[in-house]
Amino acid sequence: MAKVLLVDDDIELLKDRSQIIRELGHNCYIAKNGAEALKIVHQNHPDVVLTDLKMPDYDGFTVLKSTKEFDPNIPIIIFTAYGSIELAVHAMKSGAYDFIQKPISPEMLEIVLKKAVEYSKLRNENFIIKTQNKESYKLKDVVCESHSMLNIVKLVLKVAKTNTNVFIYGETGTGKEMIARNIHLSSERKHKPFIPLDCVALPATLLESEIFGFEKGAFTGAIKSKPGMLELADGGTLFLDEIAELEPGLQAKLLRILQDQQFRRIGSTKTIEVNIRIISATNQDPEKALKEKRLREDLYFRLNVIPILMPPLRERTADIPQLVKQFINEFNPSCSKEIKGISEDAVECLKGYNWPGNVRELKNVMQQVMSLTENTIIDVDDLPEHIRKNYELQNNNFFHDIRFREAKQKCLNQFYKTYFDSLLKNFNGNFTRVAEKAGISRKTLYRILNKIKII
Repeated sequence: MAKVLLVDDDIELLKDRSQIIRELGHNCYIAKNGAEALKIVHQNHPDVVLTDLKMPDYDGFTVLKSTKEFDPNIPIIIFTAYGSIELAVHAMKSGAYDFIQKPISPEMLEIVLKKAVEYSKLRNENFIIKTQNKESYKLKDVVCESHSMLNIVKLVLKVAKTNTNVFIYGETGTGKEMIARNIHLSSERKHKPFIPLDCVALPATLLESEIFGFEKGAFTGAIKSKPGMLELADGGTLFLDEIAELEPGLQAKLLRILQDQQFRRIGSTKTIEVNIRIISATNQDPEKALKEKRLREDLYFRLNVIPILMPPLRERTADIPQLVKQFINEFNPSCSKEIKGISEDAVECLKGYNWPGNVRELKNVMQQVMSLTENTIIDVDDLPEHIRKNYELQNNNFFHDIRFREAKQKCLNQFYKTYFDSLLKNFNGNFTRVAEKAGISRKTLYRILNKIKII
């Protein structure tokens, strides 16, 4: 038995349809307007909401938005006597589970409600599993709403239990050092130092002295002895960022350290033994670096025992809402006013941007927006123009400066996306059923979905 909320300003319809819902074995709450509906949502937490679109106070879209803010997992069905393709598209883009026209027959109500209840049950089960996963897989400052990041967190926790060397690669700004720090903090070495070294920050001569340390008088300017990063990292972790930029001679020396776990300071004959774990990272393609002889093959195989590929932000957009929340909390103390949140439209706008600078770029954008906005809720207009551009094209049809053929293709692609998103959701991703419903072949379906980048 599910808890169903029925919202309509038509009293007769409420009585008739609520009776049908109860006969189907569900507990039915009724509301004559949007205000009553939202009160019931907060007090009784329904499993499904069916709401009329046109109502005197809050309309169906207001009920939809407020309910989604309360619990995004509640499926919401909007029905209206004034249906149109534009309204249906807007409803689905706003997060509605379904959009149907009045009059609603008892048979249609039963079918729609059955699917929505099953969907609600599945979403709640997935939410519980995901919540349990989050509790089990927590890392410092790491957001893992997306499947790809959750898998990385699981791998980090497994790797942390070993002393195996790890090689992290991915685009600039994806959080490679953050993952390296979490490997260290989750390991038995966490009480020992984590020493990061940027291999491109210093020239080769200075870099060697930083890594190995030196004795007094070893070279001009060495007025006293200094331990290197290898010594400082003893018992802990040495993080070598941009390892592919390390000078070949230093790569050879580093290989010897990996083999022997010992080294000598510059200007010394004394051998120093160390117990360190090395985590390396690069924003380059390792295979390309190997082919171009910028990365020694023997060193790479020593370092690349456990590879971790950091996905770019554009491939993990499910993480953006939580990342934004994290950055708001981080920057609020330094803002002149408290930022209370961000609108759903602004989040969708952020999700639609390509993010060449990845999480680092998102963090910089949020700091900029929070410093400049005069609002307490960040909206689309607060975001930088280059991020808003694509969103505004898709949502406001700004076609005044492009030719007819291009405008037509943009509209067609948007229609394809809305139509096939709806079918895929309705048939739980079953491509065969979607193709049958659309009246096209699977081959044509794959071609369209590839074109609009749904798959």
